[in-house]
Amino acid sequence: MIWIFLGVLLAWVALGPWVLVAVFAALCVPRLRWWVQDRLWITWRRAGVGVAVLAVILGLVVLVPDGWLPIPQSPGLLVTPSYVGRPASEPPVQVSAIPQNPHLARNGASSMHNDAAASDAYPWAGPLGLEPEVDTSWFGIEECATLAFDSRDRLIALCGDLKGPTMHVLDPETMRKLATKDLPDRAKSEKKPWEDLCGGAYFYLDAADRAVVATTDRRILAISTADADGDPDLTTDQTWDLAKAIPEDDCLIALLPDWSGHIWFETQDGLVGTVDPASGKVRTLELGEEISNSFATDETGGTYVVTTHALHRLTVGPGGAPVVDWRSEYDRGSEKKKGQLSQGSGTTPTIIDGGIVAITDNAEPRMNVAFYERSSGREICRAPVFDDDASATDNSLISVGDGVIVENNHGYGSPLTTVLGRGTSPGLARVDVAGGECRVAWTSDEVAPSSVAKVSLATGLAYAYTKKPNWWGVSAWYLTAIDVDSGRTAFSVRTGTGVLMNNHYAAMTIAPDGAAWIATLAGLVRVRDRAPSDAVARTTSGPG
Repeated sequence: MIWIFLGVLLAWVALGPWVLVAVFAALCVPRLRWWVQDRLWITWRRAGVGVAVLAVILGLVVLVPDGWLPIPQSPGLLVTPSYVGRPASEPPVQVSAIPQNPHLARNGASSMHNDAAASDAYPWAGPLGLEPEVDTSWFGIEECATLAFDSRDRLIALCGDLKGPTMHVLDPETMRKLATKDLPDRAKSEKKPWEDLCGGAYFYLDAADRAVVATTDRRILAISTADADGDPDLTTDQTWDLAKAIPEDDCLIALLPDWSGHIWFETQDGLVGTVDPASGKVRTLELGEEISNSFATDETGGTYVVTTHALHRLTVGPGGAPVVDWRSEYDRGSEKKKGQLSQGSGTTPTIIDGGIVAITDNAEPRMNVAFYERSSGREICRAPVFDDDASATDNSLISVGDGVIVENNHGYGSPLTTVLGRGTSPGLARVDVAGGECRVAWTSDEVAPSSVAKVSLATGLAYAYTKKPNWWGVSAWYLTAIDVDSGRTAFSVRTGTGVLMNNHYAAMTIAPDGAAWIATLAGLVRVRDRAPSDAVARTTSGPG
């Protein structure tokens, strides 16, 4: 009987959940069921030994520190490909250098969207698909939504579980925690934990390697990430209390510095404000419209905020208070689409070449990518993307110089959306703007349920976290590289299987050493080329 049990177990691991369905169907046949019952004889001693072994295994899992074990995988490895495509050799993307905000860590290393422009573009190389190796690190049920890199290239991670956020310093080689700081717990809310953005999704690393983070109790903390000797350490260096400026039933969403050093912040209910880091003076402006995304700042002093109704440009006015330079309404549609957290644009404003800022709207039947003049707020053009009644995004656009790449998240409602091999509406698309007109350059059929996709300008590849629908009921996840110029998929490497591998709106991150990092519901995944990559050594200053 033990051999039959082991055979079923191995078949389940190899082929996935349909094996259990087949076993259940077989046991519905009386003769087979009686045959099994006649041979199913378990003594109390055997049962006790089995329970003891299981208890020891579970005890070890609980006692082993976070990051020392790989993320548990679901069955079905034989019915999903581990690698598709071939190593890439695309040319670099030639774009103007993104201006460096003097109050942020170096571009590409400072925040969820890489820089003050929210470009989601890296000047350095990502994986080329050269014999890629995949490593995972299990943190329990904890997702690290935002990763940054300090001046020593250590990972600074803002993570969260069902209770609230935590900050870590991580070793990029071992993937283990070097320092940890618990932040205030999340307040009770009617929102589901995976839809709550209050004080736990965004932070930025400043020019002094401090993690500046918004907390759930309406404070801003500047946390040192190393001690005087350079060893990992998370100690609060400075605190700004905003409790008097922000109502108790509101919460901080995101924050970012402008070029003058003011710390800008925004709240869920539409309050925007600035903090003078030296004096601690707080000044606010009520927009009166819900906010559920981050924002961008540029070298002209502009701060670009998108609400559920309009795109705004704000600046610091006389006396230091925020003022609205212009407000441009967009088509917010008639409902919140499945795949978005609010009824409105799901994107952080993205600053691109030519004095332009881009967002998506929430139009029906098709979402548009819309481009605006940064100086005036005039809409330059818009272009519909993806299929009718199957287009929505809740992730930032990616800057590729004279255009952007947009991802389709339509159909994603929660981590349960993608279980048992199910997918969401497909699509990534590139939209270019030139001569006052928009053009959809290409559309890919890859399925990226909720990834914050990124571009490596050095390799000419866009990286998305994708999931291929599977009739075997296996939920397999992939790091997929797409040619920025043609939209052709270069390669996909399987990172793992199961609901724990879902990234659920967490950002993908490309490290300066060329590794791709994906935060999942249970920890981190690292994908890097096993063979040396010429692209990694090309430059860390960008292609142009």
